[in-house]
Amino acid sequence: MSRRDSRGGLLVVAGEASGDRAAARVMTELAELVPGRDPGAFGLGGPALQAAGVNLVADLRHITALGISEVAARAVPIALAHARIVNAARKLRPRAAFLVNYSEFNTLLAGRLHAAGVRVLWYIAPQIWAWRASRAQTLRRAIDRMAVILPFEEGLWQRAGVDAHYVGHPAREAPAMERRIARDALGLTPYASAVAILPGSRPHEVRAHLQIMLEAYERVRRDRASLDARVLLAASLDARTKSYAEAVAEAFRVPIFSVDAYAGATPVLGAFDAALSASGTAALEAALARAVPVVVYRTGLVTELVARTCLTTKRISLPNILLGRTAFTELLQREADVPRVAKALVATLNSRRELLKACDEVEAILGLPRSPSKEVAGMLAPWLS
Repeated sequence: MSRRDSRGGLLVVAGEASGDRAAARVMTELAELVPGRDPGAFGLGGPALQAAGVNLVADLRHITALGISEVAARAVPIALAHARIVNAARKLRPRAAFLVNYSEFNTLLAGRLHAAGVRVLWYIAPQIWAWRASRAQTLRRAIDRMAVILPFEEGLWQRAGVDAHYVGHPAREAPAMERRIARDALGLTPYASAVAILPGSRPHEVRAHLQIMLEAYERVRRDRASLDARVLLAASLDARTKSYAEAVAEAFRVPIFSVDAYAGATPVLGAFDAALSASGTAALEAALARAVPVVVYRTGLVTELVARTCLTTKRISLPNILLGRTAFTELLQREADVPRVAKALVATLNSRRELLKACDEVEAILGLPRSPSKEVAGMLAPWLS
């Protein structure tokens, strides 16, 4: 892309399910701020952005991956998606770019866009506090503004010379159902304790976690008088992964609930007492809903070896990172086996009253409720007028 005047339009890039939801909410708010004006949005996303009116040049369901070995397996689809986005940007010459998470992909893209005179807003910052802090200097030269979602990130990025602003966490935006209504919607057994099974929003996460989570739940269920569960499945998963999940869940006689592409699992999470959750946004959403999380995560060997070398944080789940201590159990790699997961679930259900205090702390750290989508839309709107 060469530097030249933009004709208009907005490039939107969100390569993960949580980013797709967050970006879609921003697009909805943007439509309220500039009524009657089509921003001409196009880019990479999933079902939520598509429903919000973004023309998808590439679909995240074809490229979703995380980790070194997982990305390598999808290298060709990712490269093709990147080429489609670059070619579309050359042709349509957007006035602005709205890049949401998906750090490696968007870091490469941001530099090219900025060099072409496109104003770049980054939403949901790369986790430089966990690994590869040097990315801050790379992005300082490639973006115009950044909207961060964790309170401590604002100062971190500002000290690196980035125009960063804390806008609140999008996990707090989706309205939650009242507990009784949510339990009725899910068809949960009356008065039974309930466990949310959250295997992840990426295909390899579902295949790595779902069987273990359901086996652990089944062990606990056999020993308790009354326990129920639901598998909450991300809307962004491809058809093959959904079919796999349905078959596994059916074998354990645990119903699947397909979460809304726009709202995610938040509306129904209050129905549950605990959650077996992959690491990521889901664990934070569970803690905020008081479905006390047990974090279970497995990844490929290559990714594990790289992580051991690069990671600068002892914890991987957002609730524990915010607290600065391991309040909620994290079972990683070989520790994430059926006996340990079952034992952790029992301990969490038995200690739920005490763990709810840690959930309260997590909510307090995030501060008063605010509307990150509205604030981010407010950053974008002047660039499109």
